[in-house]
Amino acid sequence: MKVEQIYTGCLAQGAYYIVSENEAVIIDPLREVKPYLDRLDKDHVTLKYIFETHFHADFVSGHLDLSKKTGAPIVYGPTAQPAFEAIIAEDNQIFEIGNIKIKVLHTPGHTMESTTYLLIDENGTETAIFTGDTLFLGDVGRPDLAQKATSLTQEDLAGILYDSLHTKILPLDDSITVYPAHGAGSACGKNMQKETVDILGNQKKTNYALNQPDKESFIREVLDGLTAPPKYFGMNVAMNKGGYESLDVVMTKGLSPIAAEDFEDFAEETGALILDTRSPAEFHKGFIPNSVNIGLKGDFAPWVGNMIVDVKHPILLVADEGTEEEVITRLSRVGFDNVVGYLDGSFASWKSTGKETDEIKRITPAEFAEQFTENAKVIDVRKLTEYSAEHVDNAFNKPLDTISDWVKTIDDSEHFFLHCAGGYRSMIAASILNAHGIRNFTEIEGGFNGIKKTEKLPTTDFVCQSKTL
Repeated sequence: MKVEQIYTGCLAQGAYYIVSENEAVIIDPLREVKPYLDRLDKDHVTLKYIFETHFHADFVSGHLDLSKKTGAPIVYGPTAQPAFEAIIAEDNQIFEIGNIKIKVLHTPGHTMESTTYLLIDENGTETAIFTGDTLFLGDVGRPDLAQKATSLTQEDLAGILYDSLHTKILPLDDSITVYPAHGAGSACGKNMQKETVDILGNQKKTNYALNQPDKESFIREVLDGLTAPPKYFGMNVAMNKGGYESLDVVMTKGLSPIAAEDFEDFAEETGALILDTRSPAEFHKGFIPNSVNIGLKGDFAPWVGNMIVDVKHPILLVADEGTEEEVITRLSRVGFDNVVGYLDGSFASWKSTGKETDEIKRITPAEFAEQFTENAKVIDVRKLTEYSAEHVDNAFNKPLDTISDWVKTIDDSEHFFLHCAGGYRSMIAASILNAHGIRNFTEIEGGFNGIKKTEKLPTTDFVCQSKTL
């Protein structure tokens, strides 16, 4: 028997590849299925089942493409109602794979179809659970995402989650390995550990949600501090439940080079958003006017999902040469399938035509320290928990994920400084502000991390972020 966790850091997502004898299963696959097909070919095994723990909100699963390419059936837990053919398993149903078994444990709460899969080895020993978004390391799945799909409140769902944990998971042996669908950085929880694998006994000791004295306390603690989910979550659920276009088709459509001479006209004809995926360091020096920068080398896909409201909006890419396929793949993971082309030759080709360019004023933390006065206006686009932990004195907190609201309130007649933690999010904000005609600002390279290192600027006393949740 082999169990492999296939972890994708930018989404903080874990898929699982399990082999016994000449058969295999995959749990919660990502959109691009080639990595799984390659493993099947290498191991000379047949994919018997594709297990889904629930209808995912934070990414588009690869279940449909994988099923079409392998013939393997898709399996969901009880109550799931997909718009395509699938096995809807019963609670406690057993699936055999080679010499091992997988037992279905219906664990509603995060969503009503949420299911945990219990792995039973060749000796009949219960060895691992694949918990999806029901149980994370250090946390549990947020119970507020399925409210629109049911008549239940988030309090109702949290109570159901409590029952699932206490009747299905906590009675299991402490030695069982816990394989969750997500780790730290995912928006599907609020307190996840950086580790991606643990034993259940350790979680029973350390996970705050598993150590509440009663259901009421559990509900209160799990719901406390939850922020609004990213806007794209609902659209991803709809795609996972209703179906979507094959990634092969999406890739063919997106990998269309557009000459610099034709790029502007094509953007106007299609109404496309120009998405520049180069690094902030490159973008600020020169870019196509009104383009939005979300750097590929960062939490790219989640921030695209947060910043672009409609997954169906046409997108034109300005990307480092050779990265176009990766960009389209990562966009597809969160449901953005409407890339209609890319700038051939990247930004250099645009610049060589003599067409208009724009730039963002950027300074180092040391330069910021020299220019800073007590009357300086500073906007900090980090999350509220980061800001509350420590920030520049008198800075205003305007989180990036709410920029569509606060961009309308900015007074462009008053200069301000803009920063995040390291310079990635602040350049996203800078590009959006610039596209809205707001230009009287200076972005700080290196963000608050760099500002702290100068030791020349007044900041608030540090408070541990866990105390600000």
